[in-house]
Amino acid sequence: MQDKDISEIAAWLMQQGLKGTSESALLSGFCDACYQHGLELGRAMALMDTLHPVYEGRAFRWDRREAVEPVFEYGPTGRGIAQENWLRSAFYYLLSSGEPEVRRRITGGDPIDFYGLDSMQESGHTDFIAFAQRFEEAGTIGEMDCFFSHFASTAKDGFSGEDLATLRRLVPALGLAIKCTALGRIARTIAEVYLGEDAARHVLEGKISRGKAERISAALWFSDLANYTRISDTAEPDELIPMLNDYADAVISSIHEAGGNVLKLIGDGTLAIFKAEDTSDACAAALKAESLLRQRLRDLNSQRQIEGRPVTEVYLGLHIGDVFYGNIGSQDRLDFTVIGPAVNEVSRIASMCHSADRDILMSSSFASSAQVVQRNDIVSVGRYALRGVKRAQELFTLISAA
Repeated sequence: MQDKDISEIAAWLMQQGLKGTSESALLSGFCDACYQHGLELGRAMALMDTLHPVYEGRAFRWDRREAVEPVFEYGPTGRGIAQENWLRSAFYYLLSSGEPEVRRRITGGDPIDFYGLDSMQESGHTDFIAFAQRFEEAGTIGEMDCFFSHFASTAKDGFSGEDLATLRRLVPALGLAIKCTALGRIARTIAEVYLGEDAARHVLEGKISRGKAERISAALWFSDLANYTRISDTAEPDELIPMLNDYADAVISSIHEAGGNVLKLIGDGTLAIFKAEDTSDACAAALKAESLLRQRLRDLNSQRQIEGRPVTEVYLGLHIGDVFYGNIGSQDRLDFTVIGPAVNEVSRIASMCHSADRDILMSSSFASSAQVVQRNDIVSVGRYALRGVKRAQELFTLISAA
């Protein structure tokens, strides 16, 4: 491959990386361009760890002759068959040895020792090389500290010296482009995990000025665990975090499935909002989340009882009102959340569930809007004095919870 061809491919990688082109498109575009300029690639993979609560990393594949899954996300590689495959891989060899590359001449007598080489041999590949581009500490995020890639040749005599020189010049540019896109993905993941999808979207759109907030009308959700203080005092210490995770997953999954946005986790409590142009639609979404939650709780409690672990229920308060939605805090530490009297009121409503002996309580304003779609399912439980609210409020519940 001539110098001008290498320069063109490197320039394309830089342009696509700046555009945020997907990692799989970068890999396939790179391999296609190399092949068109005479480098007989038949198969390639790129891999990079990430920062994600579920996945350890993402891998990208290209094959000139076979249809392959271009992207797959992988979980922990520290146990089971995933660990066995990782320990047999060329990437693990590079990681543990500190070497920048490793080559196996598949048809040249080299050992077929790395994971996947046998299938490459069967499919007619003749040569294999893997690379590791390591990041310095300043360029590392979480476990994302290295870019791994490997390439297999279909040329009769494998990679030539010129082919290897071309790959050594171009693969770092491929790694830089893929890292650029991966960093954007990580930023979105972190924002969504810790702020919630809607708040993350606002932040990533640049709405991060302190005091910048909009007034919205939303259905408000505040829930916490029934008898959590008693359970935390009596349960084994190593049971508390798993228990919180189990019940938080049930709550958050239900809210998200119904179209809501979780804004804050406060110990065992969850604050969420449901937005819609029509308030009755927002209330209907909140009630759908409540229904999903009760089903999840039945399944969860059944499983935990079988395992002999503590179980509980979720107290839920629902309200609707105007709130300010945006950035609150100092210049150094901001929180994207909702504030206003309605937020305080919904938490007070949830706190009355124990006194009223109900799993769910709704304000009169929420009940009025919700009754448009669920008129026969909502009943009054009487008037209650809410702490910090001047007048006693009439509260409502669902017939199924009455």
